Amino acid sequence: MPSSPRRSALRAGTVLTVATAAALIGAVPAFAHVTAQPGEAEQGGYSVVNMRVPNESDTAGTIKLEVRLPADHPITSVRTTPVAGWTAQMVKAPLATPIQSHGRTITEAVSTVTWTANPGTRIGPGEYLEFPLSLGPLPSDVTKLELPAIQTYDDGEVVAWDQPSPADGSEPERPAPVLTLTPATGEGGHHAPSATEQSASAATDTTARWLGGAGLLVGALGVGVGGGAVLRSRKSNAGSGG
Repeated sequence: MPSSPRRSALRAGTVLTVATAAALIGAVPAFAHVTAQPGEAEQGGYSVVNMRVPNESDTAGTIKLEVRLPADHPITSVRTTPVAGWTAQMVKAPLATPIQSHGRTITEAVSTVTWTANPGTRIGPGEYLEFPLSLGPLPSDVTKLELPAIQTYDDGEVVAWDQPSPADGSEPERPAPVLTLTPATGEGGHHAPSATEQSASAATDTTARWLGGAGLLVGALGVGVGGGAVLRSRKSNAGSGG
């Protein structure tokens, strides 16, 4: 027996809803790797970069993160902000070539920043945490900075996110976090923005993306339900007219 128009319409609405949901799930940003957020900053400027650390283990928690800053493009101003339950430590290394900045000679720069969890603190399974870094001035002669990171778990596992990105654009198994540097627009100031403002902005952006995705999903569900209601109404009217 051939399918009724109502069944066909409902089937089509279901297919549309499922397809839309699948597309939304695919559009949700992945948190599988340690990344630098936001992923862009202006050349020659200052920026607060949040090192986003997801916990990939189902049984262990993250208790330490070490981030290595580039020696070939030293950053002379590096600052951390307090993260509850964690202690930050910076290590400096001598520069191969001293740098002149604001009338003074700089002979060393921060080479690593390490956050260590205080007793009883960790990033648990299914969780992530962001560690803000104020950096500047950023290099003006390169288009990206790789910030290799080492993640340590409380069961002794150590994961190095330090593999460079290949020229063909493919992603390695353990990619190093990357900060893309764009040409300066002239609108930014010469001082590092507030870490609190940057963190709030990142949180707002993430929330907006999730709400936008949820809105699209609800809209798709509404299309399916609305289509079914129209067909039922037409069938009811046709029956009354007969």
